[in-house]
Amino acid sequence: MKVRVFYHDKCFDGACSASLFTRFHRESITPDAEYSYHGLVHRAGALFNEADFIGDENAIVDFKYSASPQITWWFDHHLSAFLTPEDHQDYLRGLADGKYSNRRFYDPDYTSCTSFLAYIAATRFGFNAAPVAELVKWADIVDGALYESPEAAVEMAAPAMKLTLIIESTQDPAFIPRLIPLLTEMPLAEVLQQPFVAELLPPLLERHQEALKLIGERSEERDGTIYFDISDHQLEGYNKFIPYYLHPDATYSIGLSKSSFRTKVAVGSNPWTKAKPEEMVNLATVCERYGGGGHARVGAISFSPNRSDEARKAAAEIVAELREHNPGK
Repeated sequence: MKVRVFYHDKCFDGACSASLFTRFHRESITPDAEYSYHGLVHRAGALFNEADFIGDENAIVDFKYSASPQITWWFDHHLSAFLTPEDHQDYLRGLADGKYSNRRFYDPDYTSCTSFLAYIAATRFGFNAAPVAELVKWADIVDGALYESPEAAVEMAAPAMKLTLIIESTQDPAFIPRLIPLLTEMPLAEVLQQPFVAELLPPLLERHQEALKLIGERSEERDGTIYFDISDHQLEGYNKFIPYYLHPDATYSIGLSKSSFRTKVAVGSNPWTKAKPEEMVNLATVCERYGGGGHARVGAISFSPNRSDEARKAAAEIVAELREHNPGK
């Protein structure tokens, strides 16, 4: 059996989810299956290409829902999991008639897709999740921004943080598919020591310091909200906690960046803010108005590269809205 695993590309939780799904599927479903991996990114326009669903089984983890009958498995935890109301209705109908009851799973209350997948695999299929406890722990920390401090997030002492930097920055389409199986085969410190991984780290750490300097020069904090525009640099994969490291008293951050395939508006909130949860704006809802999505505390919007003016206008509108709703006012 050939199983194709689609995952949120350039995302630590996405890679961890793909690795955990592989181990779960091999141990609990089909011991002799062959696995291949295909990264998915949020971009303007269609997110899926039906022609890519070529496995005997096709799985999507940590990414939006597809109503395609070619999808065998789906696991997600994002508030904005459904691209259209029709997709949501398809999922609900599939649950009601039993078609999807044991193959498509969704729960936005989970911090990471990895921890959600581990729970479902253990409770529904008898999978032993104990050997992957380190991976689940760090997926929750990274995806939930559960760091002790901005320094822990930006200075990246832990192996998981260095792996996150590499995963988010790589331009090699073959790298993450090669990395994915290792994440559930060995401790993260050993993964980091693999030659094809270790060789990537020094230049990325140098680039990280350049991003820290650039965002420091470009960012402005006012009324609890940070804004910066680095779209004239190919630097989309920056550490998203840099703004709060530089402006620790801020509540929200909006960053405009650009890559070869999109202009991105990143919208986030300070994990260490003193604001109460009930005072915070739901950022997934804000991003959905512009065709994006995410979680209550972090989201993003993707525009095609030639729509930078629209992206900049959307960013300005969101900055104004969040400054108006500053919990510290």
